[in-house]
Amino acid sequence: MKLSFDKIKEIATGAVCAAEENGYVYLHRFTDGQRALYFETNKDFYAKALTAAGIKLSFKTDSTSLTLKGIVELGLSRRYYSFDVFVNGEVIGYIDNFSMRELPKFYVDEYFELPQIFEKTFELGEGEKTVCVHLPWSVIVKLEEISLDDGTYVLPVKPVKKLLAYGDSITHGYDALRPSNRYIARLADKLGAEEINKAIGGEMFFDKLAELKDGFIPDYITVAYGTNDWSMSDIDSFRNHCRAFYTKLSENYPTSKIFAITPIWRREMSEYRVFGKFDQVEEEIRNIVNGIDNITLVRGFDFVPKDENFFADSRLHPNDDGFGNYFENLYKHIKKNL
Repeated sequence: MKLSFDKIKEIATGAVCAAEENGYVYLHRFTDGQRALYFETNKDFYAKALTAAGIKLSFKTDSTSLTLKGIVELGLSRRYYSFDVFVNGEVIGYIDNFSMRELPKFYVDEYFELPQIFEKTFELGEGEKTVCVHLPWSVIVKLEEISLDDGTYVLPVKPVKKLLAYGDSITHGYDALRPSNRYIARLADKLGAEEINKAIGGEMFFDKLAELKDGFIPDYITVAYGTNDWSMSDIDSFRNHCRAFYTKLSENYPTSKIFAITPIWRREMSEYRVFGKFDQVEEEIRNIVNGIDNITLVRGFDFVPKDENFFADSRLHPNDDGFGNYFENLYKHIKKNL
C-alpha cells in the first residue's frame, strides 16, 4: 500500500509545507516566504534551507513492514546522510551511505557519491506499533514511495507542543552521523514537542528571517547564533542584527518561552577577530536580551567538553557524543525555567 501525498503530509512532523513534483514528495521546514528570502539573499543558504533537518515521519500502524524509496541530493558540503528508523522508541535500522566503511575519527571531509537512490524495506513486527523515521539533516530528500502492507492502517502521531529552533550549523545538525542524535532533536523529544528547524549552516543573526512568522504559535523557541558572527562580523553590526532579531521574535511570539543560547566552546576561540574576543559574544547577547520578558539567557560555553574527541572536525562541530553532552546540559538549564 503506497501512501498518498496527503497521507505523507499527515504523518510528517517538522515540515511546515510540502510539494509534489515529477512523482516526488518534498517536505519543507521553511515556509515559501522564508525560502524565497534565502533565494533572494543567499543562494548557498537557499540550498541548505532545502535539506530535511528536523523532519520526521511519525505514525501508528499495524503493518509488519515499511518501505522507503527515493533520492537524496547534495544540499551542503557534508556528503553523508542517515535515515534513522525507530519502532516504539527503539531503533531498528538505518538507510545511510557510511556504515559500510570505517570512518576516520574526524570524518567531515570524507567523500561519498551524491545524488544517490535509496530503497529499503524494514520489518516492523506484529501488532500495533509507533514508527518514527528521522530524515537526514544533511541532504535534500526526494521521497518517491512510502509503502506499508496492503489493508493496514496508518494514523499520524504528532506532539501537541511545538519547538521552533533557530541557529547555525550546530543546530542544523553538523556533524551528527545520526539525525536522531542532534541536540535539538533530543531536546524536542524530551519536551514532548515537534521540532521545526530553521537553522542554516554558516548563518548569523538574520533579523529579516525573524520578521517572517510561521503559521503556528510555538511553545518553545531556541536561538543559537553567535559563533559565525564572531568570525565574520564586526561588533556594531552584530549588536544591531542581534537586537533586531530578538526584538522581532519576542514581538511575533509574545507568549512563547524563548531561550537565547550562547555559543559553545571552539578551539580557535583565542584567535583575533575584528569582532573582538570570543567571550564578548556571550556578554553582548546577555546585555541585549536582558529585560525582554519572555527571553531567558542560557550560557552554552560549557555544554560540550573542551576536548577534540567530542567534535567531528576536532574544533567546532560536535559529533554524536558531543551532541549528547550538549542536549543533557541544555535540558538541565531549560527545565529550571519551565
